[in-house]
Amino acid sequence: MSDHVRDAATAVRDEVCAAGEPWVGQLRVGQIFRIVDLMGNQAVDTLFYATADPEVRYSAADTIRRQRQLYLTKGSRLWSSDGRVMLTIVADTCGRHDTVGGACSAESNSVRYAFDRCFMHSCRDNFLAALSAVRGAGGSPLGKRDITSNVNFFMNVPVEGEKLTFADGVSAPGKYVEMRADMDVTVVMSNCPQLNNPCNAYNPTPIRLLVWDAP
Repeated sequence: MSDHVRDAATAVRDEVCAAGEPWVGQLRVGQIFRIVDLMGNQAVDTLFYATADPEVRYSAADTIRRQRQLYLTKGSRLWSSDGRVMLTIVADTCGRHDTVGGACSAESNSVRYAFDRCFMHSCRDNFLAALSAVRGAGGSPLGKRDITSNVNFFMNVPVEGEKLTFADGVSAPGKYVEMRADMDVTVVMSNCPQLNNPCNAYNPTPIRLLVWDAP
């Protein structure tokens, strides 16, 4: 089915994640997951774990190395820490998504911006809250040690030499990215609350999340 004719009315999950909030969801193999940037310039920090064994999770290093590309777009595959494809991007109206900028935290906010920014809400806070609802192989919730490299959907992080820059976004209202799950995947997301750099246009906004069953 073409990405341009996929009908939201047939989605098995359709919800809005509020600005600055976490989100957790599970995808079955073959399902299609769409993230919509409702108002434009909203960074969406995302972690992926194999549902059957969360010790297997998205690996930025393997994803970059295997495709020799820092940015993700249509056709990109997201590789796991054990060398398997977790998801494939099947549609992308934004154009590129960051793999190296990481997630904001109290520590990075205080170092990059000002000491008093350390008390501001961050993606790491969101990840910790969301991971408490995800169980590992032994039944215990995931936690700090399970926060690994993440994808920043819609985020623009130009790399010049050895320097990263958090720049104005290349997204716009209604832009979206769609992924096909190539294994059963648990998605842990932070709809980034960052107010100190232009990744959210200094104004975090909601996103829409839709899931369709395999055609």
